[in-house]
Amino acid sequence: MGRKMEWAGRANHMGGIPRKMVFMVVGAFSKAVSNLLNSTTVHNADTLIRLVRSRPPGVPLITVSNHMSTLDDPVMWGFKGFPTADAKLARWVLAAEDICFKNTVLSYFFRLGKCIPITRGAGIYQEHMNEALDCLSDGAWLHTFPEGKVFQEDTPIRRLKWGTASLIARAPVTPIVLPIVHHGFQEVMPENYIFGRRPPFPLCNRNINIIIGNPIELDLPKLRQTAISMSRDISFSRSGWPSTTSCGLDEAAQRCLYTAISEQIRTVMENLRSFGKTFLKSKAKI
Repeated sequence: MGRKMEWAGRANHMGGIPRKMVFMVVGAFSKAVSNLLNSTTVHNADTLIRLVRSRPPGVPLITVSNHMSTLDDPVMWGFKGFPTADAKLARWVLAAEDICFKNTVLSYFFRLGKCIPITRGAGIYQEHMNEALDCLSDGAWLHTFPEGKVFQEDTPIRRLKWGTASLIARAPVTPIVLPIVHHGFQEVMPENYIFGRRPPFPLCNRNINIIIGNPIELDLPKLRQTAISMSRDISFSRSGWPSTTSCGLDEAAQRCLYTAISEQIRTVMENLRSFGKTFLKSKAKI
């Protein structure tokens, strides 16, 4: 527990100076990798920038993307025109505890970088999911990788984990959900580069492509009612979830609801991935 350092992630920690310094340094690194060392193309960047800068007061934003390398975040925010170094506007992100919080130094650094530790395999009701909910309650921006791990193969979007769906359903104010699909980071930071290891530094002269969609329209009241109806006919091995939520859903209904939300998001992301391939092919012909 000593490595979780939640206090270091608070905006008022040491007057916010350490956080600002981290975002300035990491922002400069992201800009360099994205724009100087490599070539980055972004489709529909204005939508993301607008939602980051000027959402309705109190309305949270959840961005979801595929996960192609350990550099996706923060480098995917390094494209031209994005306020990468602005610590106040910056996203919170769910980060793998076994990678980003392995020791005290890393824990402190990633906490300053607005990262929330998540233990893979520990379920959607693990301790720090409540911290993510608190961020959404404050109207903040949260980024997630709902596939749950890095996949570098150019294949369809895989079945999504339920964590993101549960945050959407449990948030006091329904978040704006914005899908993002990218390609190219697997070439900037390949998992198997030398002797089955990643390169010590990002590779250069690669093409990074980021396709930003439009907000996903989730009819949560309708999805909840459908989940309640469907849950009456299913049986499963219970995982010890809370028997009810603020919306009155038992575990069976929650499972149905999170499956439906996840599948809707996955479908939109897959359509975005297909659009990206067509978009890039048409651009290559110009």
